[in-house]
Amino acid sequence: MGAWNLLFPSHHHETVPPEIPQDLNEPAILVFSKTNSFRHKDGIKAGNAFFQTLAEEQELGIFQTENSAVFNPKDLAGFSVVIFNNVTGDVLSESQEEAFREWLEAGGGWLGLHGAGDDSHSDWSWYVDTLIGAKFIAHIMGPQFQVATVLVDDTDHVAMQKLPPTWEHNEEWYSWDESVRDKGFNVLLSVDENTYNPHYKFLFSRKDLRMGDHPVIWNRCVGNGRSLYSALGHSGDAYDSDEYQQLLKGAMKWLLDEAACD
Repeated sequence: MGAWNLLFPSHHHETVPPEIPQDLNEPAILVFSKTNSFRHKDGIKAGNAFFQTLAEEQELGIFQTENSAVFNPKDLAGFSVVIFNNVTGDVLSESQEEAFREWLEAGGGWLGLHGAGDDSHSDWSWYVDTLIGAKFIAHIMGPQFQVATVLVDDTDHVAMQKLPPTWEHNEEWYSWDESVRDKGFNVLLSVDENTYNPHYKFLFSRKDLRMGDHPVIWNRCVGNGRSLYSALGHSGDAYDSDEYQQLLKGAMKWLLDEAACD
């Protein structure tokens, strides 16, 4: 299913919103995992389970869906944070995109995971420019998953305060055409390119994916809202990492803080 959608992406957008329970705890988070391009099925499953557990532990409201029609002003108003869990492709109609943009800029919080930052979103220029900040080039192949050392850039950010300065993480490492560091984004975590093989090697294709400065997690304020993107989380194993779990808990704390960007 994943590879098929990569070769033949869909452009289907739902028009009838899902039924959202009226008794959700507040604040509430919306976990959206629709894929009209490649589907990271293991990462989506593990990510959804992680946020379900987190919501229960912290007594947050949570609603999980792949129905894009939830992106309307009325339904979005009931959520404090929207999570794009490995969302890929053209998943929202123009009116749904605008509803999300207005909700975020008015004070919402957005968390994007892994596939939410790949090149399948290129038709949505505001999203790429404002939330991702750079053009996705490729991910490593040969091998596809490698253990590398990640380094905390912003030790003062609430998402990073309880983490060691470096740790090892196994990932399908993404590369972009440039670093977002000087483009209005705050880099939280980088990967050390000297600790893995940053190349794409598949059949007769070869590509050097080294960036030099290689951020993998960053955040910024968007109007009155907050955004945070993490390139980690392709496979379910990512969510077994104590460090990544702690990072995501801290990220949620920042995203839920309406005063974080004052």
